Amino acid sequence: MTDFRRYAGLRKGLNRRTVLRGLGASAALPLLSSPYVARAQENTLNLLCWPGHNDPEVVGPFEEKHGVRVVAKEYVGGDNMMALVSQSPVGAYDVILADAEYVVQLRDAEFINPLSPEDYPFEDFFPEFQKFEGHWLDGDLYSVIIRYGFLGVSYRTDVFTRDEVDTYQAMWDPKVTGKVGYFDWYLPSMGCVGLAGGNDNPFDIDDAGFQRMSETLMSLKPQTSGFYSMANTFSSLTNGDAAIIPGVGDWITLLLSADGVPVDSWVPREGGLQWTESLSIARGTPKPDLAKAFIQYMASPEGQSRSARMPAYNASIPSRAGWVQLNKDAPEHARLLRHTFEDRNVMDEFADGKIHIRKTPVQQPVEDWTDVWTDFKS
Repeated sequence: MTDFRRYAGLRKGLNRRTVLRGLGASAALPLLSSPYVARAQENTLNLLCWPGHNDPEVVGPFEEKHGVRVVAKEYVGGDNMMALVSQSPVGAYDVILADAEYVVQLRDAEFINPLSPEDYPFEDFFPEFQKFEGHWLDGDLYSVIIRYGFLGVSYRTDVFTRDEVDTYQAMWDPKVTGKVGYFDWYLPSMGCVGLAGGNDNPFDIDDAGFQRMSETLMSLKPQTSGFYSMANTFSSLTNGDAAIIPGVGDWITLLLSADGVPVDSWVPREGGLQWTESLSIARGTPKPDLAKAFIQYMASPEGQSRSARMPAYNASIPSRAGWVQLNKDAPEHARLLRHTFEDRNVMDEFADGKIHIRKTPVQQPVEDWTDVWTDFKS
């Protein structure tokens, strides 16, 4: 497994003075006028996150209450996030939103602070999420789970029926030759392909399992339509360039289907993955109290309800109190997200045992996986 503590060495030598010295005096003015300097203003909270997390629909009440503006630096993919943190001056960010599998790397690289559990409303959370895997490290809390979702396949309903996509073998169907797309991030794509190839635990695999996953992936080359950015993943399903995409889920199809695009998502019988987004306080933030207040807001019933309906992409939420609030605020969204109490819901699916928490590779270095992904793409 890759040792992400190496990032700590990069960051320890990186501060405003060394950046200025490295760029030269002529570069000083652009740095001083960059978004990072906004953190010095007391009315700004700097957030590193996936796209959409500072949407006024989500953070508006927090901004109004605290008289601040949430300014986001956006990334796509955990490796991109780690690179951005390591290359930024200490204090560039107040809060970091990360996929759960990267929390331990952020801790090991000394990019985030430990949190006090009593500061956050874990009593409101479903028991499964009160002490979530990978967020409590060596007995200390480092991140608060905010939202999650399940990943299997997303597909065009004018091409496949639900029964046909109840197995990943649908990706090899001749009718979608040249129509199997991929969100261009190795972890979710290779995880689901590993399940398709027979790996029971998609990320903790031995050499034989790694070889099996690699061969399964390469066998899909003739079926492949392309590798898409976050925005292009939406458009590829909309225009039909891709008829099926493994490693994505409701976060994409709920929004498209609301616009009339014939798409849906499903977790095949071989199993699926859970993506999880969590918030941590960045080490070196000059505003730790404001950072804590932001995480408290996002974990509150109102913050949870708004986060579930985030315009960029919808998500499930871990707070039972948030579910109650969501059913009051937007019952139709609660139904679409399967966050209702009287019907079968996402917590029932979680309990079925089909869902595997997405992780970085356990038995191989990350580089081994990314090398295979690069070979597949080429």
